[in-house]
Amino acid sequence: MAKGLMDEKLELSREEMRALGYRVVDLITDHFEHLDKKPVGVKGDPAILRPALLEPPPDRPGSAQEILARLERDIFPNIMNICHPRFFAFVPGPSNFVSVMADALAAGFNVFNGSWLGGSSAAAMELAVIDWFRGWCGFPEEAGGLFVSGGSMANLTALVAARHARLDDRVERAVIYYSDQTHSSIDRALRVIGFSPEQIRRIPSDAEFSLPMEALTALVERDRGAGLRPFAVIANAGTTSTGAIDPLREIATFCHAENLWMHVDGAYGAAAVICERGRRLLDGIALADSLSFDPHKWLFQTIECGCVLLRDAALLKATYRIMPEYLADVHRNVTEVNPCDYGIQLTRGFRALKVWMSMQYFGLHAFRAAVERGFLLAELAEAKLRRMPGWSVVTPAQMGIVSFERRGAPESFYHQMHDAMLHDGFALATSTVLKGRTVLRLCTINPRTTDSDVERTLDWLDALAESLPA
Repeated sequence: MAKGLMDEKLELSREEMRALGYRVVDLITDHFEHLDKKPVGVKGDPAILRPALLEPPPDRPGSAQEILARLERDIFPNIMNICHPRFFAFVPGPSNFVSVMADALAAGFNVFNGSWLGGSSAAAMELAVIDWFRGWCGFPEEAGGLFVSGGSMANLTALVAARHARLDDRVERAVIYYSDQTHSSIDRALRVIGFSPEQIRRIPSDAEFSLPMEALTALVERDRGAGLRPFAVIANAGTTSTGAIDPLREIATFCHAENLWMHVDGAYGAAAVICERGRRLLDGIALADSLSFDPHKWLFQTIECGCVLLRDAALLKATYRIMPEYLADVHRNVTEVNPCDYGIQLTRGFRALKVWMSMQYFGLHAFRAAVERGFLLAELAEAKLRRMPGWSVVTPAQMGIVSFERRGAPESFYHQMHDAMLHDGFALATSTVLKGRTVLRLCTINPRTTDSDVERTLDWLDALAESLPA
């Protein structure tokens, strides 16, 4: 076939596909193999990057070699390597190579996972993997959910279902409660579904940065007395700043007594239920009405991979199912499950494949051990920090996170440290603010991270701090 005709069909020959595919796999393989020798990440200069990419698309075809060379030169050096063993910032996303290959397969077969008609095997696999999650979290048989892009969409999906089930979609005078440590995605979701700031009770956290039950109880009683409609409580299963866990069992008991919806934001920490320590810490999570979590965090999957679970999956279907005429063939067989009936998206990718393939390849025991390792690395960091005279532990290791501060340092010190870390590239930690106090934090969930990585990073931070101007 002539190359011109082949290009018009947007096709490559078998040889061209294999050559391009092998080159891409080689790039990814080299990236994984040499991660620990790369800078932890680079924040590119917009004055350079934007003009370099702001150009019209070419009229004529280019060579794969030139395209990939440009990506290697201009794109991949200007990212945060969130799989890096010394990336301790925010919540890392330390994916695994099997997950990468699963994404390639899902994209290569271009699986439509919105309906049973469009991809019955994909829908069946998603149901199976969701059932794994249901069982791990202790949810009942009637529970269910679906894969979404991440924690933000999972929280939104759950809160829309809660609004529909408990408020009949009328939010007037409804009130929702959560601690000041709750992730900003909850604020954004509530804005989207029609809650005003006056309807939100953001409760100051206690000394352990958890939701205080006494304050919650008093606020709900006060709001009921004022003719308002207490509606839901958001509980945290591992906050981003400190890894704090709200008193899940107590909150569940309170919500049941007060007829309040209980949503658990477990985007970071809920996946820890797969190991024994995580199950103990997350006691009561099985009592939630809804739950969000991100397999692209502590289950080591590629971005994007979030999940939402509801105690009663039928509530998702009651919220989201719409039956237009052009989907008549989709809904004809009532025994078939259509993922589009349970969430916002009709067109959906095959996210379950990467979780399924990873579990099949490594086995659940390996994932349990990897999660447990995250706990141990944070405890190692805490122990070393307590031996370092220039630093103080602010919150002890919990859920793979430890926070700490430089003794006597002003707030400007942390901004200088951030810039110095980025400039050096050996490792990266980020700061947060706890009750008005700026601190550094490490999140140690990457299974590639060694004891030496943690210890050398803390020594390096100490040396950086000493090098900064007073």
